[in-house]
Amino acid sequence: MKQTIGLISLMVLAAGQQPVMAHHSFAAEFDIDKPIQLQGKVTQVEFMNPHSWIHIEVTNTKGEAEQWEIEGGTPNTLFRKGINQDTLAIGTEIVVEGYQSRDGANRASGRNLTLTDGRKLFIEGSSTP
Repeated sequence: MKQTIGLISLMVLAAGQQPVMAHHSFAAEFDIDKPIQLQGKVTQVEFMNPHSWIHIEVTNTKGEAEQWEIEGGTPNTLFRKGINQDTLAIGTEIVVEGYQSRDGANRASGRNLTLTDGRKLFIEGSSTP
């Protein structure tokens, strides 16, 4: 009886916890038929699991500033490739190739990133199908 009450209590506590960001498949969130290339300045970088996020400000065709979120690989993956806070310092101009989100939001799965010195980096967003 005590074990049952303990198990029920544990389940109730677990159900009340904050949700954890779930890992998603590429096809669930991004569209392989919507390749995109963005040029802009880094405004924020979040090295967090399961995916890192690079935030950039892009000037659209109307001359207006837009904020975009670019999904990259795990922090460990990026660090092993030499990508860190210094590589992507705030204000760094970058070009990113990837795939836009299915819902049309200003969010993309990043693939290739090019720095102004010509270095090309593979940032490994969600794996394409």
